[in-house]
Amino acid sequence: MSKVPGVWPVMLTPFRKDGAVDFEGLDALTEWYIKCGVSGIFSICLSSEMYDLTDEERTAVASRVVSRVGGRVPIFASGTFEPGQEAQIDSVRRMADTGVNGVVVIVCQMAEEGQDNTTWRKNVEVLLKSTGEVPLGLYECPRPYHRLLDADTLGWCGSTGRFAFVKDTSSEEASIAAKLEATDGSPLRFYDACAATLWRSLEHGADGFCGVAANLYADLYVWIFRNYREDPETARQLHRFVSVAERAIGIGYPSSAKLYLQKLGLPITSRCRVKQHQFSERDLLILDDLTEMICEWRERIGSPLIEEVV
Repeated sequence: MSKVPGVWPVMLTPFRKDGAVDFEGLDALTEWYIKCGVSGIFSICLSSEMYDLTDEERTAVASRVVSRVGGRVPIFASGTFEPGQEAQIDSVRRMADTGVNGVVVIVCQMAEEGQDNTTWRKNVEVLLKSTGEVPLGLYECPRPYHRLLDADTLGWCGSTGRFAFVKDTSSEEASIAAKLEATDGSPLRFYDACAATLWRSLEHGADGFCGVAANLYADLYVWIFRNYREDPETARQLHRFVSVAERAIGIGYPSSAKLYLQKLGLPITSRCRVKQHQFSERDLLILDDLTEMICEWRERIGSPLIEEVV
């Protein structure tokens, strides 16, 4: 969890045509992320279709990713799915037993919608006391409802010393700046989920990107972080591309991301357990154009994926 900006993809879960988890496809996807140069992997998140996996599948997927990565990058995975403190504590412990480097607390699961931050903090305090020294993360997941942490609350999380990761989904520069100021000096590392605000979040000291677009071109984000100081003009041009392209990715996501990776040659299907998107001819044309633009950028920056056949 270094202070060098980096990419943490929100990992997809490949499924076989019969709907079962495709563990061989999961291995291939893991290796693809590593090849892109990612700094870590956020497994078991909304992009993983985590609410559509059983408890056993969630721990099996996390265990498989840990085994495949073999310590090359850190792995975080969500672990507070069930309502009720005892169930959440047990969930964190079981996920920690998979060998992940940290278990992510789903922010909206720690208090009911409408309850204030004082209640949220009290519930988290119980979790902290009951999970030993398990390293934790935070995820402002939009389901089952979208709860955003304010700067004071996130600052308190950082002060506990237990939180090493936060995926911010506010998409607001003022909020991001305040949160980064509140957590300055703490072990908490801040990852923006929004491509549009990423450049400004980096200017405020963010630690990188953790968003859906990393499932198509994590390597482009890696290049931005490695070069935005040495070659700011090209990095800014590339950022403008990823900012706009993120909208195209939203067409049928996560099916769109799986379809794209399938075109790259990864041995996975576009099958999802969430609502399966029926791509129109227009949708497919947009995704084809996006694919061509990604290839053009890979050639321009000399991406390690430049030799991939699309």
